[in-house]
Amino acid sequence: MLVSLALLLLGALAAVVTPRLMARAEWPEREPVVALWVWQCVVAGVLLSFGLSMTFSAAAAWQAVRGQVFAPAPRAVVEAYALAAYGPWSAVIAVLLALGGVWSGAMLTREIRRARLRRRRRRAELLVRSPLMPGEEAGSGPLVVLEGERPDAWWLPGAAPQLVITTAALGRLKGRQLDAVLAHEQGHARARHDWLLHCSAALATGFPQVPVFAAFRDEMHRLVELAADDVASRRYGRLTIALALVELNEDRGVFGPSPTPDAQLPLRVNRLLSPVERLTAGRRLRLTAAAALVPVVPLLVAFVPGLRALG
Repeated sequence: MLVSLALLLLGALAAVVTPRLMARAEWPEREPVVALWVWQCVVAGVLLSFGLSMTFSAAAAWQAVRGQVFAPAPRAVVEAYALAAYGPWSAVIAVLLALGGVWSGAMLTREIRRARLRRRRRRAELLVRSPLMPGEEAGSGPLVVLEGERPDAWWLPGAAPQLVITTAALGRLKGRQLDAVLAHEQGHARARHDWLLHCSAALATGFPQVPVFAAFRDEMHRLVELAADDVASRRYGRLTIALALVELNEDRGVFGPSPTPDAQLPLRVNRLLSPVERLTAGRRLRLTAAAALVPVVPLLVAFVPGLRALG
C-alpha cells in the first residue's frame, strides 16, 4: 500500500475509533491527568499522520517538493517509496491536507486572539470594580476581592495570574475552603490548562465533523476540572473542596433535576464524596507509555520503507 494512503487511513481510523474507546473506558475519571496525556498523544498522532501524508503526497505530485524532502537520501530510498506510482490524486490529497493545516492554524490564531481579548476585557472590568489604591500596581497580589452578591470565584490567567473572588463567596466559604478553591485554580495555572482548552476549541471549531476533535474539546473541559479537583483534594481533603463547590454553585440550580450548562458539577461533587481507588502505579505507567507510542506509529509507517532500503 502506498505510504501516503496508509498514513491517511491511519489518521482517519484513529480519529473515528479513539472517541468510542475512551467513552467506554472507566479509568479516565480515576486518573484525569493520565487521560489528558492520552488524549494529547492521540490528537498529536492524528495530526502527524495527516501531516506526513501531505508531505509524501506533495513529494509524489511535484518534483520541487520531492527534491527538498528526499534531498539527502540515496536513490534506493527514493525508489523504495515508489512515488511515480501515486497517480494524479496525490496532488489533490496534498492540497486538501495543506488547506486543512492552514485552516487549523487560522482557527488556533483566532482562538488565542479571542482569549486575549476576553482577558483584557475582564482585567479592565476588574480595574473598574476594584480600582487600585495609591501606590498599588496591577497584578501585585494573587487574590482580588470584588464586592458582589453572587458567590463566584475564577482564575484570571496572564503574566500575573490572579484569583478573583466575590465578597459573597468569602461569606460562604468556611475554614480551609477558600484555600482549597485557590489550590484548585492554581492547579489550572501550573498545568497550563488554558492552552489545552484553546487548542481543543480551535480544532473542534475548525473541523466540527471530525469525531476525535469534538470529543477532545469536550473531554478537555471535563478532565482539567477533575485534575484541578484532585490537586486541591490532595492538599485540603476531598470533603473540603466538595463543600466549597457546593457553596459556590448551589444558588445556580446546578444540583436540581433540570439540566444546566454546569451539569458536570454534581458529578464532580459525587466523585469527590465517593472516591474510587486510583489505578496502580504500574498500570498508570503502562498507559502513559502506550499513549506516548501513538505518535510513533505514523513515524514508523513513514520511515520503514526507507529503512528497509538502507538495510
